[in-house]
Amino acid sequence: MWRLNKIHHKSRWHQNNIDELRLRRREQERALRQARRDRQLVSKRLLLYEEEEQTGVTMETASGEQDVVSLLLKLQRGGTEKEIHLKALSKVLRESSAQLSFIKQENSMHLLVGLLTGSDAQCRLLAVRCLHELSYSPNTSVASACMPATPYLLTFLSGPTTKFTETCLYTLGNLCPVSEAVKEKLLAQGIIPALASCMENQRYNLAVVEAVGFTLSQLLQATGAIQKIISMVMCSSLPTYLVSFLTPDSEFGLGAAIECAWCLHYLVCSSEDHQELLARGALLHCSSELVSLSGAVTQGHKEDGMELLVCPLLRIVGNLLPSCLVEDLDKNTVFTLLVDALCVFLQAYLSSSPSLARETAWVLNNLTAHSTECCSAVVTLNLVSPLIQLLPVSHGINTMVLRILANIVSKKKELCVQLVQLGLLSALCSTLKMADQEMVTLSLEVLYMLLLTSPQVKEEFLREGGASILEIIQYNDEGEIRQKASYLVDQLLLTQQQHTI
Repeated sequence: MWRLNKIHHKSRWHQNNIDELRLRRREQERALRQARRDRQLVSKRLLLYEEEEQTGVTMETASGEQDVVSLLLKLQRGGTEKEIHLKALSKVLRESSAQLSFIKQENSMHLLVGLLTGSDAQCRLLAVRCLHELSYSPNTSVASACMPATPYLLTFLSGPTTKFTETCLYTLGNLCPVSEAVKEKLLAQGIIPALASCMENQRYNLAVVEAVGFTLSQLLQATGAIQKIISMVMCSSLPTYLVSFLTPDSEFGLGAAIECAWCLHYLVCSSEDHQELLARGALLHCSSELVSLSGAVTQGHKEDGMELLVCPLLRIVGNLLPSCLVEDLDKNTVFTLLVDALCVFLQAYLSSSPSLARETAWVLNNLTAHSTECCSAVVTLNLVSPLIQLLPVSHGINTMVLRILANIVSKKKELCVQLVQLGLLSALCSTLKMADQEMVTLSLEVLYMLLLTSPQVKEEFLREGGASILEIIQYNDEGEIRQKASYLVDQLLLTQQQHTI
């Protein structure tokens, strides 16, 4: 009969190591959330107008096409051609040199604000377009020069036309990240209540909702947002509206839902207390939307840009799950459906977007770590075999998959036999041979929990040839791995001795 060669160590791997594993997981998840906060980026957006789309006008204009000084002089004289001059100025202001020339001219911004607040509706629209072009400038001095116009931009969020309101919003959104002084001034002028009021008044206009979402996301990513902006947003009606607009519109598309989802993601990542968002239904709505989107993927209707919505929804759900009561998860069938939806996304994005596939596996890990019912769903929905097939995959997906399987083993001991029957032991024999030390460590931890369940599992592992693998691992360079392998060798040796007797 085959015998195990033992290497003795002073310490042994005991049951309390499971608690250490869970603690390490929580620390890793905390680090992941911090990394997501640290890597949030702001970006500016430039609108393209209908006449430009029709004539093929691009963002680039020829240098010196129009002279800023002469256009300003013509506008100062007034007359019937103001609209023509303003339209020309808005195009010229796409050049960085023209932008700098404009802010250097005396009273140039005063003139533009005067046209913005005048009685001529078309001039008001063209004036805000000029401000929009200036706000898009990467030069902070150009964008800062627009600040005298911001009180009027906020007032005009209840403007007469959608295009006018949109342009005001995107201009404000471009100005938000310019500097700390600009952000503080916008907050003092009431940008948060103005956005909330705009969202309420324009809730049937998804183009405006998308623009509000963009501007709000710029604010939520600002430096110091956690200290001041987040609390102001949470005290407003904005979170409720953000949750309500997560469903894509069949005619308008994904735009508004994407912007609202990212705003919710920034709110979730900026706070440790998620009870308010849970009370407003953020977790349930995001989970339901993921289920709906997975249905579209299954039917082959994966819309372009869908991953831009799937990504923030995944992050919201993954970060809210630890704050949700287990009873609330177990009693709601949407989370059982979510298990299946996550596996759909995992397969769908495995090749095209490995990072998104890893996010999906991370959420499924959080879900199974939290809910016993969701662990059962993985087995009853026949998802174990597809997950096992992902263990050779890299990009960190395999480690997440192994954690999911570990959650099932630790929470539902009676499912272990089914996992073994579905090939988990055979898969562990392969992962134990990997060069990836994390995979080897996790494999040993899963194997340890499996071997505790019954002598039959130990015997099956021996038949799979796992003993010889453990012998090799006892000589691993990593001390922790050596100790765990040695402990498992002892367990198998004890089983053999009992079987011999």
